[in-house]
Amino acid sequence: MNAADSVNGDIERVLSFIVEIEKLKDVKRKTRPVGLDRYENSAEHSWHVCLSALMLKEFANEPINIDRVIKMLLIHDLGEVDAGDTIIYQSETQGIKEKEAAGLKRILDILPVGQADTYMALWYEFELGETADASFAKAIDRVPPLLHNLYGEGHSWRDNEVPKEKVFSVNRRIVIPVPLNL
Repeated sequence: MNAADSVNGDIERVLSFIVEIEKLKDVKRKTRPVGLDRYENSAEHSWHVCLSALMLKEFANEPINIDRVIKMLLIHDLGEVDAGDTIIYQSETQGIKEKEAAGLKRILDILPVGQADTYMALWYEFELGETADASFAKAIDRVPPLLHNLYGEGHSWRDNEVPKEKVFSVNRRIVIPVPLNL
């Protein structure tokens, strides 16, 4: 295989990946965007958390690399194409993370050789939440759903029977002003 064939093959793999991740737009989440009656999809969530991270980066508890954080946030839910969405309050359910990891690996394996490992490593770093970048990314991942509920009369918490104590324990380190009308 010559260099041009290799480049063309790599471009085809990247384009196939781009087409495959379109499926994230059909993964329905458990919260409704503020002011809307419909449920958010996972692609919208990915966009929202990335923009949120960019706007909130100055408020991180530790220095972060925003490029790495955004990469984590862009890939963290890709496994939901295969596994579906799980509300964060049930994410410790047996087998969920394994299904997401397998789905993400399947999708990343579409990419040119060598790229999947880099993104899988970022996903695992995000899931562990031990580095400053991952800790910040995980905190940001919880902000939009919190706002959806705070400005949506707790719709997702009620619908999914999430007790107040669970909401507090999962989100204990996030500080968000609560609207006065709740």
